[in-house]
Amino acid sequence: MDLRVKKTHESIQRALLILLKEKSLENISIAELCRIAEINRGTFYLHYKNVHGVFERYFNEIVKDLKTSYEIPYDLTRDNISDLTPEMIQIFHHVKKYEPFYRIVLDDRIPINYYKMLFETIRSFIHSCHNRHLIDMNDEQLSFFISYSANAIIGLILQWHNDDYRQSPEKLNNYLMTIIRVKQFDVL
Repeated sequence: MDLRVKKTHESIQRALLILLKEKSLENISIAELCRIAEINRGTFYLHYKNVHGVFERYFNEIVKDLKTSYEIPYDLTRDNISDLTPEMIQIFHHVKKYEPFYRIVLDDRIPINYYKMLFETIRSFIHSCHNRHLIDMNDEQLSFFISYSANAIIGLILQWHNDDYRQSPEKLNNYLMTIIRVKQFDVL
């Protein structure tokens, strides 16, 4: 990708993040996005049809990195998760890298459809990584297991978000390892 094009995309994405802190995606105009990105409307329309297109492109970039981060432990352990160590877990490093995005997507003021997009994305990663290992589950059981697992990951990220990302990714890795090792929850 041409360096100028890359810088234009980055500038528009930064402007979008600035505006999303103040208002919903539906209330952001192309004019204000261009003003903050310091580009003209013609340049904007060379790359995007609308503001939603900017968000979708940025979301897809993040999803690509999220998928890589999710798959690293499976690749390093050759799918033998019992060999997992906290250092192999990369998903929280990913969240920290894209913290401004996660701050917005997980904000209470943002429409739930972006949260659902994130949930479905994580579900698809889990399905692709676990489907071959859970042959003793029928389709319905597998679907519930995948939803449970996706919600567990999002739950940890959401708690981290609620704690204002104060903990380090390494600390979250250790928390996740502790949770994975717990065999039974005593909830009564």
